[in-house]
Amino acid sequence: MDETNNYVELCGAAAGRPEYSHTGRGEKYYVFPLQVQRLSGNADTINILVRGCMLEQMAIDECAGICVKGELRSFNNRSGEGSRLVITVFAKEIYFTDEPERNFVCLSGTICKSPTLRRTPMGRQICDLMLAVNRRYGRSDYLPCIAWGGLAQKASELNVGDFIKLEGRVQSRKYIKNENGQSVEKTAFEVSAVKITQ
Repeated sequence: MDETNNYVELCGAAAGRPEYSHTGRGEKYYVFPLQVQRLSGNADTINILVRGCMLEQMAIDECAGICVKGELRSFNNRSGEGSRLVITVFAKEIYFTDEPERNFVCLSGTICKSPTLRRTPMGRQICDLMLAVNRRYGRSDYLPCIAWGGLAQKASELNVGDFIKLEGRVQSRKYIKNENGQSVEKTAFEVSAVKITQ
């Protein structure tokens, strides 16, 4: 495993072709959705950000089996359209594969917002965390994380400024938001923790 403070490894199926995202420092970037099955049979659809030069060697089509290794990134969208916090996986390595589906993330960072412990309508404990993970050059990614059950109780006892290591998976979750009197379906992205250590 890559010894960094931000490591993601996903194996799944492309759910669409790459589309142009933006140009940065003279390089074009593209984004495409990768679908990764859960053990429950549901699927997470995660947006992959990839450099144009990496796509020159591979033509990504829908349903192609793909493995991505990289980092979980956040971007604060100020355009007023779409989600305010945009979460993607920045691909550092990408290749075609027929490996089993996989969804693994390991983050080391600082709690930057007081944890919120609550209960789901079914009575299960859940704790919301916001983790600041440093990048090079003085930048940070602000990544929403959740913990369940006994781990949620443990996570709720963390304080702002605590440094933790978290392992889990990247998940997508649909929800309904009321906008101007209309119900609009949105997608949230977060890391579902299975292990938290200090």
